[in-house]
Amino acid sequence: MQKRTSFMGIVFALVVLLVGTSSVLAQVITCMDCHNDTTLITGKKTAWSETMHGTGTAYLRGTSAGCAGCHSGGAFSAMVAAGLTPDTVEAGDPNPTRQDCRACHQIHTSYTSADWALETTAPVKLFALEDVTFDGGKGNLCANCHQPRREFPEAVDGMITGISTHWGPHHGPQSAMMLGVAGSIKRSPSAHAMLVRDTCVTCHLGEGANHSFEPSVKACQACHSDAEDFDIDGVQTEVQAMIDELGDALVAAGVLDENSEAGHPTVTEAPEGVASALYNWLYVAHEDKSKGVHNPGYTKALLQAGLDAMAAMEAP
Repeated sequence: MQKRTSFMGIVFALVVLLVGTSSVLAQVITCMDCHNDTTLITGKKTAWSETMHGTGTAYLRGTSAGCAGCHSGGAFSAMVAAGLTPDTVEAGDPNPTRQDCRACHQIHTSYTSADWALETTAPVKLFALEDVTFDGGKGNLCANCHQPRREFPEAVDGMITGISTHWGPHHGPQSAMMLGVAGSIKRSPSAHAMLVRDTCVTCHLGEGANHSFEPSVKACQACHSDAEDFDIDGVQTEVQAMIDELGDALVAAGVLDENSEAGHPTVTEAPEGVASALYNWLYVAHEDKSKGVHNPGYTKALLQAGLDAMAAMEAP
């Protein structure tokens, strides 16, 4: 009986060992979905490391509660998990990170290729604008941060106050630009918002998921078959000329630093017309920066409204 008991104990131990080993082996095989001898990970990391997300210093602002949700990659993930918006994050990140793989992807939650799933693709209610929602598929991930922090204020007795060196919709308002909102006037959403599946992701990553986030002309050619560059139908050339003209007018009026590349207003208040022109210029030239690509009609309308306002101020 004792020999039989000992034998059964050995058999049981072997079974446990085999089960444990197969479990570990299965986990290793699963991990190899991503951790293998291909460039699946290293290629994406190399491309990402060249981007502003990967090289910029803005992540250091993540220690502030008002900035953490977007400026720190770790705080962004926490914000999404908690269902918050950038303006409702209550605490800064004591150890801010750049927006790395974990900021956008669900890394090491299932230990399979499903870990590449995006943190969120839910439609984004633009928190600074009333009743405006961006619903652009996978591009919704981007819109969580690429949205304005404020809209053009209402004038009091014909004046706009509260202008500062950092006035304007704040960096990265591309979702609002695509929807045709957030400037001193409103217009219709662009075709890029309405017709391009997955919006930002389709154009900035393309079929090969290029993690440099640099859009390619090839992506444009799906709709613009004869496109040779991003200046399709001369939109960027036209917009740049309008940017230059309005910028010169604002500098001449003394409300914009002559180093307009810096995008810094030089006043704390201005008449509504001048303020709207300044705001629209900042929105297009200093914040969106696509020179009309994101929404050609709205971009030109904003700049033209600014030019008209400045002309009206100069009229006798």
